[in-house]
Amino acid sequence: MIYMSQAIYDAIHSEVYGVWFLIGAAFVFWMQAGFAMVETGFTRAKNAGNILMKNLMDFCIGTVMFILIGFGLFLGEDLVGIIGKPGFDIFTDYANFDWANFVFNLVFCATTATIVSGSMAERTKFLSYCVYSAVISAVIYPVEAHWTWGGGWLAKLGFHDFAGSNCIHMVGGICALIGAAMVGPRIGKFVRNKDGKVTKVNAFPGHNLPIGCLGVFILWLGWYGFNGAAATSIDEMGSIFVTTTIAPSVATVVAMIFTWIKYGKPDVSMCLNASLAGLVAITAPCDVCDAFGAIVIGAVSGFIVVFGVWFLDYKLHVDDPVGAVAVHFCNGIWGTISVGLFATKSAPAFARGFGDGTTFGANQIAGEGLFYGGGFKQLGLQLLGMFSTAAWTAVTITISFLIIKKIFGLRVSREEEMEGLDVKEHGLQSAYAGISMLPEYIDEGEEPVVTGDTPVAEAVEVKEMPKVASGITPKADGEKITKVEIVCKESKLESLKNAMVGIGITGMTVSHVMGCGVQKGKPEYYRGALVETSLLPKIQVDIVVAKVPVSQVIATAKKVLYTGHIGDGKIFVYDVENVVKVRTGEEGYDALQDVEQF
Repeated sequence: MIYMSQAIYDAIHSEVYGVWFLIGAAFVFWMQAGFAMVETGFTRAKNAGNILMKNLMDFCIGTVMFILIGFGLFLGEDLVGIIGKPGFDIFTDYANFDWANFVFNLVFCATTATIVSGSMAERTKFLSYCVYSAVISAVIYPVEAHWTWGGGWLAKLGFHDFAGSNCIHMVGGICALIGAAMVGPRIGKFVRNKDGKVTKVNAFPGHNLPIGCLGVFILWLGWYGFNGAAATSIDEMGSIFVTTTIAPSVATVVAMIFTWIKYGKPDVSMCLNASLAGLVAITAPCDVCDAFGAIVIGAVSGFIVVFGVWFLDYKLHVDDPVGAVAVHFCNGIWGTISVGLFATKSAPAFARGFGDGTTFGANQIAGEGLFYGGGFKQLGLQLLGMFSTAAWTAVTITISFLIIKKIFGLRVSREEEMEGLDVKEHGLQSAYAGISMLPEYIDEGEEPVVTGDTPVAEAVEVKEMPKVASGITPKADGEKITKVEIVCKESKLESLKNAMVGIGITGMTVSHVMGCGVQKGKPEYYRGALVETSLLPKIQVDIVVAKVPVSQVIATAKKVLYTGHIGDGKIFVYDVENVVKVRTGEEGYDALQDVEQF
């Protein structure tokens, strides 16, 4: 029997998990695509290009700043437990440089910066956002991450945040909250009375939910690398994959049931947010909790994300288009605390993390959680680390945003916001070339939003067009020509067309239209906000008749379209002065004899 020497085993083990470490880093990088898709899908089409550009530049600017400053502050030689010693080993000693650690921690840094993009979407200057992204990648994230993962003071105490509920998600969530509050809500999000009190919260549905859903699945896939890349054995990796699967699944089910009960329908976008919330919450304790802990963590995060979205809208009046604060800030806090509640010795990684019980390092832990007999020790350490990190982040990001606001300004102009950031910030008429997008104007109160500011005297001159002689041909034998305009649901078009053919209508004009009306039906909600006036897709059918009785057309249409529910449609009847057939020159009644059409 051939026995493998310990040296050979250790070498193979090191190589295998070294490769997995880099594969995990690639997974985390791919999460940038997920963030881009979620944020794009959850916002309006006129800002899609701007969202994509910000997500791209988060990583690219972050790479530059991490090379120059961030990596040294993060993983340089520890200085009194606070920061790493800045250095340029990547330039001066490349042969001995820690390439794997650089790439792995770079992608984590970029994730932290990207969280803010969604909360400040649709009204933030692109230049200002680029400056923010540089600051968080250069200083804010590297310093606090050093405390936990770079050999800093929190790691030495036994504070545990395996993959970043605290260091990444809570930090990004704090930046998102402060940034969204400082830049202010989108035009029309909150309706206020004369006293400035918010009287209504408007829903701004995302323009592409399928893209948003794709982004969530991309992020979920990437999270297996996010949480599992630092695993050092197959048992650790397997356990981490289990907890990383259970928590978001339970969170999504809870959010579905909760929104179903609260709003009468299961909210799709909120459930997508819940999946991410469960992933965020399990990120810190994923290596030291068991399946039961993951279930509880996921269930609580499902409630937290729904409550967080509601609280921001209706109590704080902070506009967060994609739910970044509820997902990352609220559940980053919950995930950090969860370590102190659910850490258990039964988890494969606990023994490695526990060490000798007196001295600790990165990813180690001081004891079991409160619910597993460990008392309050670990919970106290988690609270200490969380509040310390939060204080550093809140102070530094507030100063950063104030300076950026003073120098560059944070928010685009009213006109730019109304037209869309794609046009004004990037010269991009549409991120969807060849597809016409409806203008999106939202009233903030009783008075409509007016964006035109050109004085009448300076307006483009409009020449008076010459009048055209009517030349109307009298209708034959006193026959009356009538136009019947039918607006109905898209699903009814085929039935309506067949019914019209059945009574002798052989021609009609069909148009895709958008419409809305004031209706007293069942209220609809998007992310907990009431949707009162929505532009809904409709079909408009125009028919011009002379021989077929108008009453028959109306009666037939009513019979086909009627369901008894709101949205059955409307029928409009107009007198027609004349009809001209271009091909033959026939006019009036004669122009309609071979084909009844308009």
